[in-house]
This record gives sequence, structure tokens and C-alpha cells, in this order.
Amino acid sequence: MSQSVIINLGHGDFSKGFPIVTVQIWKENTPFREQFTGSLPAAPHIVNLYRDWQQLYHSLCSHSQLLWGCRLAAKKGSLTNISVDNFDDLCEKLKLNINAWLTAAEFITIDRQLRTRLDPRKEVRVIIESNDKLVRQLPWHCYNFFKDYPYAEIGFARLEYQSLTSLKNTPEFRRNKIRILAILGDRDGIDSQKEIQMLKQLKDADVVFVENPLRHQLDELLWDSVGWDILFFVGHSETEGETGRFYINENETNNSLTPEKLEEALKAAIDNGLQLAIFNSCDGLGLANALEKLHIPTVIVMREPVPNIVAEEFFLHFMEAFALRRLSLYLSLQQARRKLQRLEDNCPGVSWLPAICVNPAAELPSWLK
Repeated sequence: MSQSVIINLGHGDFSKGFPIVTVQIWKENTPFREQFTGSLPAAPHIVNLYRDWQQLYHSLCSHSQLLWGCRLAAKKGSLTNISVDNFDDLCEKLKLNINAWLTAAEFITIDRQLRTRLDPRKEVRVIIESNDKLVRQLPWHCYNFFKDYPYAEIGFARLEYQSLTSLKNTPEFRRNKIRILAILGDRDGIDSQKEIQMLKQLKDADVVFVENPLRHQLDELLWDSVGWDILFFVGHSETEGETGRFYINENETNNSLTPEKLEEALKAAIDNGLQLAIFNSCDGLGLANALEKLHIPTVIVMREPVPNIVAEEFFLHFMEAFALRRLSLYLSLQQARRKLQRLEDNCPGVSWLPAICVNPAAELPSWLK
């Protein structure tokens, strides 16, 4: 039995605080919900700590000799003990300050209610609702609650969302095979062979690969009336303000798109059953934000630039849990995220980077049942 928690932060921010925080708890097989209210104080120091963490993370990454799945220019060099120690110190400070913030007097009643009402032996899906970008960048899994609830995982949602009306987005609609559209975009410096091989080995999936597509080719595929269950992208991407850009081919011109440029085609794909978009690329929160405005059920992205090996390992672990072991989406992401910690000798901080963004009004995607 799963349990769901929605923590709505309202229209606050870290500089002024979140004056109205509403928490709702749902338990599977019951139509009733419980609701609690509280608030969170201003925390500008967390913003500053995160900016320092982000700057040092980028600095460490740019001096790594790893292949990058991003558009940052790789610089030769090595990670010094001093810089890594500074980074570790920043990680600990950020963890401590996040936990102090979430156990502030204004929020402590909510913390206690969650611990009283939820069963730590069962899965807990925690959704943070906010339009504040920094909320999604923070490592919420470092909140001590998640240590005490080992089957709890965090997701993010916008404050505004809608249910999907297409018959292909209802529990009654089931395919015999999962349909996956795999977009192989600009992969300069990226080795995607392991991801491709994983997708080819899925016996209960129909995977269509499209390599370096032009815009009109991708648009046509998204309009496919049969529909897709999963959209997978590997290549370069980046966040631009409130949206994102992904590089679909290696041409000198017309080589990238924002989701807005494919809005009608993406709407059609969602109406025809698209449940999950996975951008195995860099800095994807802008992409997630743009797709959420179209009310897609679920998007998985990386919060920051990542080395190629990190994106590769994450996807392999996620698909092994989700498609082969048939774990829930949240637990699959949790296991894949946790397994990234083994890479942190050479890739500091990367286990903090995977993020899942959801539409709480849509059914959570699952593999074939």
C-alpha cells in the first residue's frame, strides 16, 4: 500500500518565507484525506548556501577530465583535496540548514503529524507544490524525515495543474507493449550506446529510435495517432529562464528546440497517452517546467549539468528497477539516485541531481501490469 503526501508551499519564497503551507495525506484504497497547515520562515541563507554549492559544483565539474553530457567546455585539470573538502563542507552546511528550516517552530507541527500519520514500512510519495525555481533545486531528500522513512521519495509539481481527459490517459487504456520514442540528439562528447542497448533489450517495449531529427520529423512523430507511453531524449540540453532547450541534431543551424516550439505536437502526444518524459541530459528543470504547463503526467530530469557516466548510470539503474523489476516510479527513481553515490569520488554531489516532476491530477505511470 502506498501513501501520498502533498506539501503546498503557496506563493511564498525564501526571501519572505512561505506563510501558508498546506499538507494533505492520502492513503491507498481510501477516498478520505487528512489536512494540516503551517508555515515556513524566510531563509535567504539557504539561497546563498545553494548558490555557493552550485558554483563550486560547476567549478569541480569543469575541471574534471570526464566526458560531459552538457555544453560546458571541459577544461583539463584535477580535483584538489582543498576544493573537494570545501565542497563536502558546503554539502553538510546545506543539509544542516535545510533540516533546521524544516524543523522551525512554524513547521514542526507538520513534521510531527507526518511522522504520526505515515507508516515507515510502506512507500510514501511526497510531492512539493511550488512555482519557485529554487524549491526544485534543493536536495529535499536530505531532510531527516527521509532517513526515517526509507521508502519515501520526493517529487515536484507546479501550483496549477489539470486532469487529462483523453481515454488513452485512463486506467482502462492499456497497451500490450510500452511504446517508447527515443530521440538521439546532439551527442558530441556523449557515449549513449549503453542506453540504446538497454532500450533494445526490453522485450515488452516497442522502441522507435530517431537520430539527429529535423524539427518537422520530430513534430510528425509526436503526432503519431497510435501514441507513445514514454519519450526518451539523450543529448545536450540546458535551462533558459523559465523554459529549456534541447539539441536535437548536430547541424550548424536549426539544431535545437524549446518545448514551446513543439507545443501542439506535444499536446497531441499527451492526449494520445504520453505518460513519461525522460531527459537524460543536463540542466533539465526548464524543460520540466515547460512540459508541466502542458499537464504531462511525469518528467524526469537532472537539476544541473552532469558527466556522461552519471547520466548513463542513472538511466540504466532506473530502467532496471522500473522496467525489469517493476518497482513503482518513485522507488525506481530513488534506487537509481542512491546508486549514483558510488560515483562521487570523481563526480562530487551527483546523487543530489535527479528530479521527478509530476502532475498530481494524472495517474502515476507504471510499466505493464
